[in-house]
Amino acid sequence: MKLFDELKWRGLIKDTAGDDLEEKINNGGMTFYIGTDPTADSMHIGHYTSFLISKRLAKGGHHPILLIGGATGRIGDPRPTSEREMKSIEEIEHNIKGLTKQAEDIFGFEVVNNYDWSKDINFINFLRDYGKFFSLNYMLDKDIIKRRLETGITYTEFSYMIMQALDFLHLYETKNCTMQVAGSDQWGNITAGIDLIRKKTGKDVYAFTMPLITNKDGTKISKSEGKTIWLDKNKTSSYELYQYFINTDDSMCEDYLKVFTFLSPEEIIKIMEKHNAEPHLRIAQKILAEEVITDLHGKEEYKKALETSEILFNGEIRKLDPSDIEKVFNNVDNYEIGNELNVVDMLVDNGICSSKREAREFLTTGSITINGDKITDLDFNITKDFAINGKYVVVRRGKKKYYLVKFK
Repeated sequence: MKLFDELKWRGLIKDTAGDDLEEKINNGGMTFYIGTDPTADSMHIGHYTSFLISKRLAKGGHHPILLIGGATGRIGDPRPTSEREMKSIEEIEHNIKGLTKQAEDIFGFEVVNNYDWSKDINFINFLRDYGKFFSLNYMLDKDIIKRRLETGITYTEFSYMIMQALDFLHLYETKNCTMQVAGSDQWGNITAGIDLIRKKTGKDVYAFTMPLITNKDGTKISKSEGKTIWLDKNKTSSYELYQYFINTDDSMCEDYLKVFTFLSPEEIIKIMEKHNAEPHLRIAQKILAEEVITDLHGKEEYKKALETSEILFNGEIRKLDPSDIEKVFNNVDNYEIGNELNVVDMLVDNGICSSKREAREFLTTGSITINGDKITDLDFNITKDFAINGKYVVVRRGKKKYYLVKFK
């Protein structure tokens, strides 16, 4: 299967620009870019799908460039509903460093920062050299602008499109970058860049977008239960990543295997045949988790995530390395206590149970385990001697809900 056909089979192509784009992608040799603004110091799982496209193109003989928006991040991409909160320059610079290191470590791409070529453009030259190529009617016709007209949009946000178009032109002129790749929400900005290059140079360039990947409920895949799934293992541990994918709904497994892994179409078809025959074994979810974690963090991190999952499944909390506990329970509710505390008071004071009556009910029905031990004694006291390493108290309520309580 040729590269373009494989990208389509994986559901990774939505909008396209360039009559011979398919031939260009199949032949290799193009320099292309994909961009992200420094809204955080780590990329999240939603970015990962986009950057995997770049790795696929790189395997097909193309040269990827990752653009970090040190300039565009200073003004913010217009959101569909409201203006994005302006971040401080210090936070943006911190985020740029984190993203640059992550891109180089995980993906090995060439990284550029659009602040480097934008910072010296004065306002008059911006209007003369770039603004004059954009008619107001053209900009108002873009979908993201249309959606904001009723609620209002600032001139700063309105200018974002021109700044992103400027990026494509600069990379075309300095690095012979002839293609841009992005999520489908960036199509308006991408076509603005294509038009600017055509008007300034008379040349045609290429682009394609991928559909935004979602959870079963239609929400962006970057979040789970309202919490962001980061690529940085210090922000989202490999164990948390494992849990995210092992709990993938059966209906999403095939799509996720296509977009998140480098498994061949033949391999994915066989995996889904086995999975559909015995869905309770979660064959597809396990392979998905292994492929993603291994690609992002390495084989040892995957093995560690699997081992941690088995420890927690068996309730053997004390087998966890104390140094890993805060990473494993990074995204659960965390609480601190100062001294020895009765178990009922601990559950209520920290919001694990809503009342003493509920706490007693959970305890007497065996629904509370602490550090792997089922606690039913209402007079049980939580002490530092009972805590793991004299500090950690891992509470499980029911089958899956975890809390981490730490002695100060």
